[in-house]
Amino acid sequence: MRFLGCFNIREIKSAKVCETCGVKRFFDLAMAGFLLCFLSVPIFVVGLMVRLTSEGPALYWSDRVGINNSIFRMPKFRTMRVDTPAVATHLMKNPDVYLTPIGSFLRRFSLDELPQLYSILKGDISFVGPRPALYNQDDLVGLRTGKGIHRLIPGITGWAQVNGRDELPIPVKVEFDEYYLKNRSFAFDFKILWMTFVKVVRREGVTH
Repeated sequence: MRFLGCFNIREIKSAKVCETCGVKRFFDLAMAGFLLCFLSVPIFVVGLMVRLTSEGPALYWSDRVGINNSIFRMPKFRTMRVDTPAVATHLMKNPDVYLTPIGSFLRRFSLDELPQLYSILKGDISFVGPRPALYNQDDLVGLRTGKGIHRLIPGITGWAQVNGRDELPIPVKVEFDEYYLKNRSFAFDFKILWMTFVKVVRREGVTH
């Protein structure tokens, strides 16, 4: 182990990671608070439209896997009927039959994810990080745990999402997640956020 003064290389890298996490958390809180104020009316309108166009609540709460494989409840605007099986969309034979009348529109523009601003304020997720797996996605959770990705706070968007989103098979998603783990930085997060914005505007990477 090499030393620089009284600090070794490992300690310096750890300090840099902690500093980045602190800046990232401050950014998450500030941006989520701003967006909640700025988007309060659109959020209310979307919630009202969900209630008026299909039976059931406006929000759907799912059990997700968070940092260190802890389970938390994450809200989204409901895009599928209340009788939809509680499995990942890619495991359904024909998920389109379960979509609500405006479900496809909400997913296309990622409007269904607006309630996750609450999860950011709570600290369950960040703006950028690996997308939180469903509690029963054992294959995804297992692969991430094996590579140490479970130590990251999950995010609304991530490196895998801007490189394919729903179109990527799970092993490939994990490879992108691992790349983010090894190269994460505040600048990298901004790059991912910008790429996410571009993809949402272009409606890329959504299969349903």
